[in-house]
Amino acid sequence: QVICNGSTTTGVTFTGNVAGTIYNWSNTNTAIGLGASGVGDIASFVTTNTTNATISGTITATPVYTNAGLGCTGTPTTFTIAVNPIPTVNAVANQTICVGGSTTVVTPTGFVPGTVYNWTSSNTAIGLAASGTGNIPSFVTTNTGNTPISSTITITPTYTNGSVSCSGAPITFTITVNPIPNVNGVNNQVICNGSTTTGITFTGNVVGTVYNWSNTNTAIGLGASGVGNIASFVTTNTTNAT
Repeated sequence: QVICNGSTTTGVTFTGNVAGTIYNWSNTNTAIGLGASGVGDIASFVTTNTTNATISGTITATPVYTNAGLGCTGTPTTFTIAVNPIPTVNAVANQTICVGGSTTVVTPTGFVPGTVYNWTSSNTAIGLAASGTGNIPSFVTTNTGNTPISSTITITPTYTNGSVSCSGAPITFTITVNPIPNVNGVNNQVICNGSTTTGITFTGNVVGTVYNWSNTNTAIGLGASGVGNIASFVTTNTTNAT
């Protein structure tokens, strides 16, 4: 038998050619969750494996028939019970990327060598396929909207040995793609010295955008830089030209 760690084996019922035979059995590896020896059938049991590789126990069953005080021993038979480990996958950090930027490659790792990592993505609009196996390559993000979009990536670890696949607990992380904001054009203003400008309210495609502005000439009466809208102000010009 090959079985996943923590699963229950199939019970073993010994049979032979002589009615009344007693079957004595021994087990080479009690770490699988089965005792070292016993008499009669082997009841089903919950397997154990605290390592990161498959472990197995070789069970030897010896038939003994006794009559008139004389025990006759037959040829023993052997079989194995192999216990596959349950794989894990380590946590992966979330990523937040501007649209058009490239993500960081995700290389899943875990406790059990030989684990296969299958992943799914909940939102292909970010530029990533719906599913895959192994590493998640770097990709150029997409977002056709004016708000952030996200995809939840689920990675499930699976270890296979002896045609038996054992899956561990999946982990999730997110990739968020922020939109690129723009700022709508603003009309030029020509003002007489000492007059008040029209206040400027910046607008754009992305709600929540912060607008940082700079000014090349503070002699007009406006500071060198600021954040947000530009309030109206009284212009200055100490020269005899515009």
